[in-house]
Amino acid sequence: MSENALVDRFGRTVDYVRISVTDRCDFRCVYCMSEQMTFLPRPQVLSLEEIEQVAQAFVSLGVKKIRLTGGEPLVRKGIVDLCQRIASLPGLDELVMTTNGSQLPKLARPIREAGLKRLNISLDSLRPELFKELTRTGRLQQVLDGIEAARDAGFERIKLNAVILKGRNDNEVLDLVEFARERELDISFIEEMPLGQINEHARDETYCSSEEVRELIAQRYPLIESASKTAGPSRYYQMADSASRIGFISPHSHNFCHECNRVRLTVEGRLLLCLGNEHSFDLRELLRTPGTDQQVLQLAIIKAMDLKPEKHEFDLEAEPQILRFMNMTGG
Repeated sequence: MSENALVDRFGRTVDYVRISVTDRCDFRCVYCMSEQMTFLPRPQVLSLEEIEQVAQAFVSLGVKKIRLTGGEPLVRKGIVDLCQRIASLPGLDELVMTTNGSQLPKLARPIREAGLKRLNISLDSLRPELFKELTRTGRLQQVLDGIEAARDAGFERIKLNAVILKGRNDNEVLDLVEFARERELDISFIEEMPLGQINEHARDETYCSSEEVRELIAQRYPLIESASKTAGPSRYYQMADSASRIGFISPHSHNFCHECNRVRLTVEGRLLLCLGNEHSFDLRELLRTPGTDQQVLQLAIIKAMDLKPEKHEFDLEAEPQILRFMNMTGG
């Protein structure tokens, strides 16, 4: 199959896939899922072999970057072996992962040696009590230890992700920037995405725009727009006296739809063509149909590109239109 075979109806080339390897997580973050979760039965979850098959198909179609997500990807049994198998696919430039950091003290080095190049680590607060409140089950020190383990393991780049909620952790923005600067890490600040029905807080009341966060940072550090880009949606800025980059992911205030180059595979095998829409194609059914080979899989993926919508619409004041939680969607 020729390179860059994945082009949607709007001329956008898809060269980046985010694959959820599990809907399970050892945290229950307030913006991501409900406190009492019912997870998928095992038969509904793609096997590691099925995930590898899909990854192979996408790489054959020109995808250059794959991100493994969850839930928490590092709680999936066999994840190190899966990393090794996907990282070795000919034509793939980069295998990366988004994690909550809890399992990194023991797994940072093994996944780095397996071929994982970069990590995004969620860190919404540096205050143990608030961290526990936001994650419901997480321990801050465990994540801080995980960040240090990742630094010691020699990843090419480590980025922190912080979802900022007004009245909760917006007074920690500068502390988080300092934390990143001291360790020469990047950090992205994320507007909360209205996926799934939550009762813990009102999203329209806790919404904090990227512009507000940027103004907070600029009080201490003038930000210079950066030419740096990754395959993801972050818009990056730099500080004159630091190697750390500061990114902003703004699904509400500055949506990035016009240059969207990615699709997502949920843990149950749905190929999601847009984070903010339900347009999808069932790859699990195809994978479990006798006679499906790589050619059949690739042709189905190419055809699915026609389902990719032009843009998403998020409305903070309306009831969520997307009822799946982020742990189902995959980061």
